Amino acid sequence: MQMGMFQAEEFGDLQRLVDGIFSDGRATVDRLDTVVQAEILDLVPDLMEIVELLPPGTYDRQRLCDQINSALAAHGWGATYGTVE
Repeated sequence: MQMGMFQAEEFGDLQRLVDGIFSDGRATVDRLDTVVQAEILDLVPDLMEIVELLPPGTYDRQRLCDQINSALAAHGWGATYGTVE
């Protein structure tokens, strides 16, 4: 790891969010469902910020992951919180 980079205790929480949302076999999810699920999981404020940056709309798994990963990259938090797939 580079100096100043660390894995947060919450590393992987966004992956668990994505896995949980799509665990029932649904093909798409909308932004509101994703935000509500993140609130239910009581994500830390940094991760809630990432989820709340999702634009309104409906997402398949790949598009949702792309949006989340893009926001993580913009904040420089990919190494800290982990990216999603």
